[in-house]
Amino acid sequence: MQIMSMMKFLLNYGVNFGSFVGLTALLVPFIMSIIIPFVTFIAVIFVYNKTISDSEASVMIASGMSPWQLARPAVWFAGVLTALNLCLNLWIVPISQNVFYDTQWNLRYGLAHLKLQESAFTNLSDGLVVYVDKVSGHDMSQVMLSDSRNQTTEMVIFAETGKLVTTPRGLSIVMENGSLQARNKSMVTGTFDTFDMDLDVATRENSSSFRVRRISTYELFKYANDKTVMPKHKKMIFNELSNRILMPFMNLILAVVCATVLLKTSLLRRRASFSPAMAVLAMAILMTIYMSFSNMLESWRDFYMLIAFIFGLLGLSLVILRKK
Repeated sequence: MQIMSMMKFLLNYGVNFGSFVGLTALLVPFIMSIIIPFVTFIAVIFVYNKTISDSEASVMIASGMSPWQLARPAVWFAGVLTALNLCLNLWIVPISQNVFYDTQWNLRYGLAHLKLQESAFTNLSDGLVVYVDKVSGHDMSQVMLSDSRNQTTEMVIFAETGKLVTTPRGLSIVMENGSLQARNKSMVTGTFDTFDMDLDVATRENSSSFRVRRISTYELFKYANDKTVMPKHKKMIFNELSNRILMPFMNLILAVVCATVLLKTSLLRRRASFSPAMAVLAMAILMTIYMSFSNMLESWRDFYMLIAFIFGLLGLSLVILRKK
């Protein structure tokens, strides 16, 4: 789905296939951080359900092994994946997402995507059209630019030469030796030696988004303590903190809960056939509760309450699993 959503870069912005593959690869750490808890659950339920259905668990329990001893490999497996998930969430994902958004911005608004055709009109954005007679790299000759993005002020610019340059805001065209016609309430004409035209094709997107995924974990903690941050952004920050710090521990919780349900119900032969469905239902309920709570975080007090819930649930599951 992520790849399909980015196919427009191939179609609309003329991005080459190598850049598209590189951009897609930058999403892999983020996708991994999301699916690892579900992969953990699927692995545990598959292995232990197979063990129970083949009566291996019954034989081992009859020989004196406790459910906790049987579940210990799953707990160790989930612990390793929890550590991996923490590394991804705290360091690797913010770095890769920062590079991803920078690369995406350059492909969309930078010089890389823009290919002007000679003796043809090129639509740079809605209401912004440029015509050039000759193009050599980013240098142009005999430039005509029509800007009708602002309906109250329309401009037509003619210049002998021009050059595309990139700025932190996006693309600009620096034109030399030309004339300008602007229509507002009256017609204004003039000539210039040098005219710098900011194309302003990226400002709206940058100002309307607050991408918490690309912010480092250290900076997130600073923003969480900053009283000047907008309330809606504060909510996004605490949600991101919970996903980075607490979500990895769902690996342990799901593994322990799954092993507890499967191994405990295997001792009750009449209910053993329903244990996989019970484990899946328990996983769905736990993930729904976690995601609901994490989306409602607005302060450190809420964050600490979610921590208490996560580790309380983990401790309770371990107690039930170890109970004979």
